Amino acid sequence: MPEQLKSEPLEPAQRLPGIQLAGSLEADRPISEYLVSEKFDGVRGRWTGERMLTRSGQVIRLPAWFTKGFPTEPLDGELWIARQQFEAISALVRDKDADPERWRAVQFMVFDYPTIDSPFAERYALAVKRYANLSPFLQIIPQWRIQDSQALNAALDEWVAQGAEGLMLHHQAAHYHAGRNGDLVKLKRYQDAEAKVIAYFEGKGKYRGMMGALEVETNEGIRFKLGTGFSDEQRRHPPAIGSTVTYKYYGLTHNGVPRFASFMRVREPL
Repeated sequence: MPEQLKSEPLEPAQRLPGIQLAGSLEADRPISEYLVSEKFDGVRGRWTGERMLTRSGQVIRLPAWFTKGFPTEPLDGELWIARQQFEAISALVRDKDADPERWRAVQFMVFDYPTIDSPFAERYALAVKRYANLSPFLQIIPQWRIQDSQALNAALDEWVAQGAEGLMLHHQAAHYHAGRNGDLVKLKRYQDAEAKVIAYFEGKGKYRGMMGALEVETNEGIRFKLGTGFSDEQRRHPPAIGSTVTYKYYGLTHNGVPRFASFMRVREPL
């Protein structure tokens, strides 16, 4: 890997580019051209070279020992505890008075090296070469190749069965850029999206006296009821009117309404 691929020596805050997001739900090129990795259900972390930021740019308070040895260059990744532990890492990131020892269960899972202006396959190889063994709290997410769609579907089934959220496909030639990137594919057995809470519907039967369903509105102005996926505690204390919730669904009806939509969580303002 050519060592001359280096970012300009600017201040970390200046070097951090706009955030890149997955832009597709299916690959439109041969599967063999993508690098594949597990999709980690954590909190987006953007290391500036000096500090960690959330997706929205808020500073995450980390113990000094956690970031000791981290590089002086920006990295993009997820703060992650374990599979199916999103609520735990989300709560920790939001807790400004958290016991520092709780961070010992966390790793910064790095999936990109944003300041390197080269194809993703080269960025990944360079990140592994430079940063794979810097810290017990920093890990470069393993990437591998799959030859065809049949093998990809089998791999997805296997990883989901083990508790993974899904897989990510990143085209080998893609460059990092802000906004939705169609060369970055989020592959799940279901889709997820966000909607704003508009109103409550009272429950019936065993849910009498509690919330039975939410009325929510998507960014496209589609309104629908969201009535499954809630715990009894969430029905007693439902998401606030005006808050944003994440739901999963399985395709859309001809009217654009999500099929079999189910509540996942409240989106915290990170």
